[in-house]
Amino acid sequence: MTTENTFPTRDQVKVETTWDLSQIFKDEATFEAKLAEFKALGQAFKENYEGKLTDAKDIVAAVLAASDVQVLGSQLMHYTFLAVEADRTNSQAALKLHKVSAAIKEVQEAMLFFQNALLEKPAAELEKVKAIAPETADYIAEVERQQAIYLGAKVEDVLFQFDQAHEQNYEIYNNAKLADLTFPDFEVNGKTYPLSFVLYEDKYMFEEDTTVRRAAFDAFSKELAKYQNTFATTYYGHVLQEKAQANIRGYESVIDYLLFSQDVDRDLYDRQIDVIMEKLAPVMRKYINHVKEVRGLDKMTYADLKIGLDPTFSKPISFEESEAYVKEATAIMGEDYFNEIAPAFTDRWVDYAQNIGKSTGGFATMAADVHPYILMSWTEQLSDVYTLIHELGHAGQMSRAEANNLFISSEPSLYVIEAPSTFNELLLTGYLQANGEDDRTQRFALANMLTNTYFHNFITHLLEAAYQREVYRLIDRGDAFTADTLSDLKKGVLEAFWGDAVEINPGAELTWMRQPHYYMGLYSYTYSAGLTIATQAYLNIRSGEDDQAIEKWINFLKLGRVNPVEAAKVAGVDITSSEPLENTIVFLNDTVDAIIDYSKKLA
Repeated sequence: MTTENTFPTRDQVKVETTWDLSQIFKDEATFEAKLAEFKALGQAFKENYEGKLTDAKDIVAAVLAASDVQVLGSQLMHYTFLAVEADRTNSQAALKLHKVSAAIKEVQEAMLFFQNALLEKPAAELEKVKAIAPETADYIAEVERQQAIYLGAKVEDVLFQFDQAHEQNYEIYNNAKLADLTFPDFEVNGKTYPLSFVLYEDKYMFEEDTTVRRAAFDAFSKELAKYQNTFATTYYGHVLQEKAQANIRGYESVIDYLLFSQDVDRDLYDRQIDVIMEKLAPVMRKYINHVKEVRGLDKMTYADLKIGLDPTFSKPISFEESEAYVKEATAIMGEDYFNEIAPAFTDRWVDYAQNIGKSTGGFATMAADVHPYILMSWTEQLSDVYTLIHELGHAGQMSRAEANNLFISSEPSLYVIEAPSTFNELLLTGYLQANGEDDRTQRFALANMLTNTYFHNFITHLLEAAYQREVYRLIDRGDAFTADTLSDLKKGVLEAFWGDAVEINPGAELTWMRQPHYYMGLYSYTYSAGLTIATQAYLNIRSGEDDQAIEKWINFLKLGRVNPVEAAKVAGVDITSSEPLENTIVFLNDTVDAIIDYSKKLA
């Protein structure tokens, strides 16, 4: 009997595979000094502006000062939270993060008067601010929008006091999942395999040996099931808090309350879920049946959904080698497009080590006035290149948006946030296709686009969104839920989408326990929304009919906080109609048909 190696601890991984947080603060002494400076800035802001915002010039000065305070707050938060994301077993890092969180809350309290004062200003005065300082226009426009749900200074101050407590459910979930939850080894044909959350999500879910893959899923699910009641109770507490906030703000539905922050109406949200559930489902069933046939499986179970169509064709790709893929894939967008993200490969923007306690999946974030940081795990697969170029799409957008906007208004609506990242994945597929010399290479490129780009963003996350909508509908009706309720809802969504093409085997219903997105508002559906915008923009560029299509996309990346409908128009996409979504589904159907045709030729 043999045992596979488990992940190393954080101190055992190579430094060059980790991100360099010293580019935020060079040492701990600098961090402590900046923390003290941050607190002092908060108090100085209060002294300088409370009760003194009497004219437009005063408001402009305050907005610019508030933005500077937020820049330093961003640096402090990133310096500490990134250390925790890289190793949740590091208790000292967690304590430092708590210290920064407390300082941010203290500064926010000191500056709370500012937001309230602006929300109470008449429209004419706010218009003067935008007129004399155009760079503040997006921020002031958001203030004007927020006036519709403003409840008065006293109520807003009380609600603020509960914000940090409301975030603890998310922290409980993450710590239970990544720091406390352990999984027993499992055995297949006399060989013992280690198991953890990260190992299952990053390795066994894609395992090519069907027996090992299904055994890993069974072992993973059985252990998850032991904690389902705790996870459900934590999530119930989170949802109740959201419902309470919705009620206080005057919303009958949690969904409408959460959509307000995205500046999106209910029609766009429901359409994204309903159209995909109805029209994309048959396309993906066709593809999954094809994978089953090509791979010679007896059946397609939920545990098999992430396997490749042609796994033996892929060659190992190192992180260093991925730079050439990214550079060539993005060449069509012009030299500056790659140059914006090229330092990721030389300046340690990316933490791609695999270690105990590291968060699963991938994300990109930006420390203000420093640079973006990317978390992922590198397994030397093409899928890693897709993850990297996805996160570099976020990084490029963040850099451009910050460079072209005040920091205080540089973050786009959640509705469009995933467009730059998924657009990059389409560029990678286009590059792989263009350089494919034979039918097998062409099929490989198309299948990888389907499994890496659309499956994850258009299906996995969309099915999360469809399930999440059912949870909120239940809460809006005044009902409660338990772990069994959540499992029933999740299973129902999976069965509705996959039909008889996939066996929803025991354990699949527990997928609701595996994603943190449910603690992030209505985030899950925005993956497909962003990808719809990205796909239409990519099709516009590929068709060559609009010689301004590339420039439009670059201009889109520069936007800060702008209404999503207007932002999409800058990219050359009209999301007020269902046409971009319908075009995307047609594109995917054509892709599946092309894959099947290539398979026939290869057979």
